[in-house]
Amino acid sequence: MKLTIKYPLALLLGLLLCTGVRAQNPTPAPDQREPLAVTGATVHVGDGTVIENATLLVRGGKIERVGANLPAPAGYRTVDATGKEVYPGMIALNSQLGLTEIGAVRATNDQREVGTFNPNARALIAFNTDSQVIPTVRSRGVLLAQATPEGSLVSGRSSIMQLDGWNFEDAAVRADDGIHVNWPNRNSYNWQTGDLRPNERYDEQVRELETFLQQAIGYCQRSGEGTDRLLKFEAFCEAVNGESNVYLHADEARDIQAGVLLFKRMGAKPVIVGGYQAYLVADFLKQEEVPVILSSTQALPAGQDEAIDQPYRNPALLAAAGVDFAISHEGYWQQRNLPFVAGQAVGFGLDYEKAIEAITLAPARIVGIADDYGSIAAGKSATFVIVSGDLLDMRSSEVEEAFIDGRSIDLSNKQSELYLKFKEKYNRQTR
Repeated sequence: MKLTIKYPLALLLGLLLCTGVRAQNPTPAPDQREPLAVTGATVHVGDGTVIENATLLVRGGKIERVGANLPAPAGYRTVDATGKEVYPGMIALNSQLGLTEIGAVRATNDQREVGTFNPNARALIAFNTDSQVIPTVRSRGVLLAQATPEGSLVSGRSSIMQLDGWNFEDAAVRADDGIHVNWPNRNSYNWQTGDLRPNERYDEQVRELETFLQQAIGYCQRSGEGTDRLLKFEAFCEAVNGESNVYLHADEARDIQAGVLLFKRMGAKPVIVGGYQAYLVADFLKQEEVPVILSSTQALPAGQDEAIDQPYRNPALLAAAGVDFAISHEGYWQQRNLPFVAGQAVGFGLDYEKAIEAITLAPARIVGIADDYGSIAAGKSATFVIVSGDLLDMRSSEVEEAFIDGRSIDLSNKQSELYLKFKEKYNRQTR
């Protein structure tokens, strides 16, 4: 028997509505409408300062005032945070949050372009504010992220995004904060044989990178003089002029030094990303005023003769040397563990408030948004979290409320919905 469907489009739309409504993310929060007073909290400012029994006043999306034992003014909505902790919203650097949805599904990955040199590629326009991963990360207190491209020698430009936007234009805090360059690896690891093999093209790849950079400098110096626009070179002009960062992904000490000297010669502001052996050249980095975005502490030693706890101790070593650094945790869904990566560093010698700074104010300072984000201070964006327990301790941390630019954020997400669903299921079985 032949079945005829008279209204196939209507049927398709109906099926989509039935199956898709529950999959939508929480609606972005509206602008702050009434002033807010958070009282009785312990405020971790983000710069190493701690204010006990603090009152935090917020008006128009900005922090109006913060101090100890301040009375809540009349007309302010009051949140009693007695016995709780207030922290600046964390900033996830070197992340693919919003660029990757399901790692094993190629169609949901938009974090890399084909080709060797892609400085004109922008993570901004690939950022997916409807990602179901974002609310799960936000629920842990990560409220801003650096959407970062991957792959090739020059990956492209990253963007700083707040994690409660309608679209990428709405979410952008800094559209293009810098270009990401991957210094060639000297060795490659063969997972099948377990061998570490030298990269026979290492010198050639370094020369290719240097040649490309020299061509970009030449273009930027003469652009506007009737020359044709070359987007790959034009994208480097802000970096050459020192208006944006060059993020140099490198781990070995000798590569870090070589890369820093190269980009300093071209007039750029290098920032080391990864920096596993940065502690070996800490004096050099301090002298050159080059900050480091450290890779995750949750890693194995990179060499057979290194201490087994080397990745855990790296943040404390840089702090002791006076190097400006932030802590990162590569990936996308993994960003929910960013506070615990910092907490791990505390267990291996890093001062607690320095660890808070490494995931709040230090990232803001490195990417150029510290005037508005990264710490709890008058005049800055009211982007913070209220936590019962210790933010850096996975056993006790519970983010109860979060605010981005003074907007109260819905912390529900797919994982919390599944928790409530199956909690109810098993509660019914025990009644």
